[in-house]
Amino acid sequence: MKAPTLQRTEAPAGNVTSPFDFLPLHLETRTHVSTAVMCRHLGRRAQTARGWASREDGPLRPTRVHGRLAWPVADIRLLLGVAR
Repeated sequence: MKAPTLQRTEAPAGNVTSPFDFLPLHLETRTHVSTAVMCRHLGRRAQTARGWASREDGPLRPTRVHGRLAWPVADIRLLLGVAR
């Protein structure tokens, strides 16, 4: 029998140690997040987000930083209708 695994939903005390650590949107203090974090908030796959970025036709526009996509938290909040 396989032992159950625990999934981490929040970083301790708001200290994000990895780009894959997930904070609820109302606790997010960063201005931009990675593709993985943005997709977790929106319930989309990373492939979809990369398509939005390359075609520039999605509901969000990322910023490119050293070849990586950075998604604005403020725009994610607006899209989801979440107040800060």
